Formats: sequence, structure tokens, C-alpha cells
Amino acid sequence: MPKLTQQKQEIAANGFTIVEGLFSEAELDAIIAAIDRSDTLSPNFRKSAGLFAIRQFFMEVPEVVPLVFTQRLNSLIDDLLGTGYFVVKSIYFDKPEASNWFVAYHQDLTISVDRKEEVAGFAPWTVKQDQYAVKPPLEILECIFTIRIHLDDTDEHNGALKVIPGSHLKGIYRAETIDWATEKETICHVKKGGAMIMKPLLLHASGRTINAKKRRVIHVEFCSQQLPRNLKWAELLHAQRVNSVVI
Repeated sequence: MPKLTQQKQEIAANGFTIVEGLFSEAELDAIIAAIDRSDTLSPNFRKSAGLFAIRQFFMEVPEVVPLVFTQRLNSLIDDLLGTGYFVVKSIYFDKPEASNWFVAYHQDLTISVDRKEEVAGFAPWTVKQDQYAVKPPLEILECIFTIRIHLDDTDEHNGALKVIPGSHLKGIYRAETIDWATEKETICHVKKGGAMIMKPLLLHASGRTINAKKRRVIHVEFCSQQLPRNLKWAELLHAQRVNSVVI
């Protein structure tokens, strides 16, 4: 079976697939150097001994955009997701050596938008640091894909994602209702320079770092649908075109 066909089938059936060798060592070094040069004083930066995160990553560190959207990544997006997809959210996560935090099983059920607007099917609302988030209708969540680009080798010892394959097909699936008699957990090992492509409705979690190794990930969400009425995707406010990808 051709690799691309297999990956499409894995996304459809399991809610995720892993792509190896997407970025070279030199490409990763350039991305990391750009991040290291960024101004961490912005409120979108969260930094502590156990966490370093940058929200609205591409807007905060625009230098990385052409480094991330290589021809290889653009071709993968077109081949696996289809044409017409654009970036709707970008986050950089660094789970440093001192990290002892974990994330319990959950689905990604909110999107980031530019304002609060009363629209049927969009609720509840939250706001953090002037960033509005809302739970949209299910059909919008089903349209979203996430690509997680790994800057480090990642396994169960430094916070690899744990997932429940097929859970993305069950709509809103609360973690407290997981039937462990029938569900099976998979740990997603991803090598440095590889990527995990997943659906946001896939139940996923991550453990603590126990081997004193970094786990740096660029998390990018894509969608092919515009939002209704006056709502806009938050990270489309400063749109630009990078090769075939709109951000």
C-alpha cells in the first residue's frame, strides 16, 4: 500500500498518523535559533522552570514561518488534507527537563477568534490575555486538522502524546466516560524532525518528563471553513501567503 494512502486511512480510522523525516537537522536548527532570538516579554509567552509556551506563535515569531512551511510540508498538507486549508492556530510548546506537569485525557474543543459575537451554536466563551476562545459547532471541529512538528525525539519518558485511536469518530467524548474495558491507549513516539497529524476530537493526554530531556513541539491547526457572520479566526488577522499556505 502506498505510504500516502496508508496515512490517509490512519487519519480516517484512528484519528492520527505519524510522518517521519519531515525536517532536516539544519532546518530544525534554523527554527530553534529563530525561537531563541524571539522577544519573550510578550504576554503570549509563558515561561517557567517547567514550561515555555508561545501562543499565536506565527504572529509572535514571524521569522519561523518560511522555515516551517517548507515545500515538503506544503506538499504534505495538500496531499493529506487537501487544498484550501489555512492556519487557524499556532502554538509552540517546550516541556523542559525540569517539567513535572501532565495533561489528562481531553479533546480540543475550542477555537480562537478575534472577538465575542453571539452566534447560534458557538458557546461557551472564555477570554485569556485578550484572546477569545469558544466552542464551535461540531462540524467545524470535525473539519480541523492539527500538525504537531517535533523538534526533539519524543517518547513516553518526555511527554509523548497518549491517544485513544478512533475516539475522534464518537463526537464529544468526555474523558470521565472512557470505557477502558473497550478502549485501548496508544503512545505516539515521534522522532526529531517528524510530525504527528491528528484530529482535535481525538482523545489525547501527555505525561510528565522523567528522563530530563526536552520535548519541543510546534502545534499548528488548519481548517478549510470560514466562520459565520462577523466571527474571524484570531490568527487570520494578519494574513500573509507563504508558498501555498495562508496564515
